[in-house]
Amino acid sequence: MRVFLDTNVLVGAFASRGLCADLFEVVLLEHELITGNGVLRELRRALQQKIRLPKRHCDQIVEFVQGAAANRVQSSSPIRAPVDPDDAAILGEALSGESDLFVTGDAAVQQLALLGRMRILSPRSFWDLLHSGA
Repeated sequence: MRVFLDTNVLVGAFASRGLCADLFEVVLLEHELITGNGVLRELRRALQQKIRLPKRHCDQIVEFVQGAAANRVQSSSPIRAPVDPDDAAILGEALSGESDLFVTGDAAVQQLALLGRMRILSPRSFWDLLHSGA
């Protein structure tokens, strides 16, 4: 499965042990991680400004995610949907990367549920899907 993890999921994966860290590990081991330049920029900014990690650590994390990705979308067009413009741009990357799933903690984005053939799930819903045997 081709999985695009939203910035909030990636930040959660590196900020603490828990569901997002476990999901990130499963995606790396059993699926194809899809990412984009916009998510990587947001990730670096969030790790520096919100988590307050040193720049060197932020750079290492971004480089790791970039290297682990099966595909990195260089540029794309934002989707047209009733979401924040930043979210529209990231969703555009996910669609351009032909992702099967978009995993996000953002409730407004989750309400879209489906974009084309790409399903939008919360981290918990994705975890439940992985463990349902479906």
